[in-house]
Amino acid sequence: MDLPFVSQPPATPAGMRIGSRMSLRIYNTLTRTKDVFEPVVPGKVGMYVCGPTVYASPHIGHLVGPVLFDVIKRYLVYKGYGVHLVVNITDVDDKLIAAAREQQLTVDEIARRYTTEYQRALERLRIDTINEFPAVSGHMPEIVAMIQKLIDRKHAYVVEGNVWFDVASDPHYGRLSGRSTEQQQAGTRETLGDGKKSVADFALWKSAKPGEPAWPSPWGDGRPGWHIECSAMSMKLLGETFDLHGGGDDLKFPHHENELAQSECATGKTFARFWLHNGLTRIRTKSKSGEWQQEKMSKSLGNVISADALLDEHGPDLLRYLLLSTHYRSPIEFSDEVIANCGKAMQSFHRLYERAARIGATPDEKSQEVDQASRTMLDTAAADFIRKLLQLKMRYMESMDDDFNTASAIAVMHEMASEINAYIALTRLEYQSAELPKQAVATGLVTLARLASLLGMKLDPPMSASDDASTGDLAPKLIAILINVRNQARAAKQFAIADAVRDQLKEAGISLEDSPAGTIWRKG
Repeated sequence: MDLPFVSQPPATPAGMRIGSRMSLRIYNTLTRTKDVFEPVVPGKVGMYVCGPTVYASPHIGHLVGPVLFDVIKRYLVYKGYGVHLVVNITDVDDKLIAAAREQQLTVDEIARRYTTEYQRALERLRIDTINEFPAVSGHMPEIVAMIQKLIDRKHAYVVEGNVWFDVASDPHYGRLSGRSTEQQQAGTRETLGDGKKSVADFALWKSAKPGEPAWPSPWGDGRPGWHIECSAMSMKLLGETFDLHGGGDDLKFPHHENELAQSECATGKTFARFWLHNGLTRIRTKSKSGEWQQEKMSKSLGNVISADALLDEHGPDLLRYLLLSTHYRSPIEFSDEVIANCGKAMQSFHRLYERAARIGATPDEKSQEVDQASRTMLDTAAADFIRKLLQLKMRYMESMDDDFNTASAIAVMHEMASEINAYIALTRLEYQSAELPKQAVATGLVTLARLASLLGMKLDPPMSASDDASTGDLAPKLIAILINVRNQARAAKQFAIADAVRDQLKEAGISLEDSPAGTIWRKG
């Protein structure tokens, strides 16, 4: 089947040798190794990510996977692939039914409310790469057809309107999670009942109960089990075999194990080539005894932090930095201290862009990334600096090619920022104007901004409420006027006035630094 790829890759920069397609290696949960990535359809990638069950407002834990797979798609597109990313919405579930009863609303009203909240949070986090959000309620024909196929192939059986998957019929069951049959049975909360052959068997279709949503089927009115939903939707949108299947580590068993079993039993084909599982968010809190402890962030534990509240307080760039500064397969520690440290790290980028603005080296429409700029600048006095930028960009790509190691990629971005700062100091651009060094700095900033954009981040300082289009260019000029007033006051020995100008600028968030070459200013 033809995949509906709607995101077309950009033209690869001429002369680009960094990060070829064949160099990408991804850790595959199924094989437990880093495997060379080769898509099912050359040049195209299908990705499916398990989305939320929309029965409550989203918290930061719900955003880890979307941020990660947004970055993976951005990077794959940068490498020249066409990518189709699907994130499902589970709007048929026991939790929605319970929430609807509690809030005296219909299940559909609950689903629409929290789907809107979830998608708004994604939009605020600049997650704009998802092509489709299929909802379970809109895919009942595909779900019913797949269950019937499993029954026809003797992998499922019907008992009094319920349909169960026969785990014993699949000799490969357990290979994703690595669980033995005994562990599978011991790890399930299901018990024998409703005619089940084994406690490990799981529901494909549940017979209708009074007052609950139900759909018609050959086995009677009812609704689907959780696992069959993702199999049916992913195969409808991406084909019976697709490239990447993702989700949180807590979905590995039973959800993804069951998805894999029922999908391959239904088709006799490989379901997903690569399985990616991101670490869970852990919140760091103090226990009653005063000791620090870590626990999984979840609604059931009552320790969730609203996504909207975090975005209101910290903005998208800081939250993305926090989520991506740890390798995606590792747990993400969340605490006030971690947020503060990430904020300090982001400030180092902000100060660099402010410094570039002061010296007139802000990139413009003529500024080029280092790959293009190197064609002309390697024959100039800026050659050593340009070579360092090229080396750092290559290291960034190597980090991303190594199982999307965003933590290492961010570390390289900090090194690039340090190199740009060192070059500004070396060429004394804050004290003298020289066109070539300014051009080289602009090249560094364009390159750094491009690498940040692959992570969905912006590095320049966020605009304040007063920094709109009409005042943004005016603020530096006004600060320069105040610095001139202060310098005149000092020359006239009116030190009280000079000190007042400095102190009031500091209260406004502007620090002054005097040097033999003059006074410079920076935010903070």
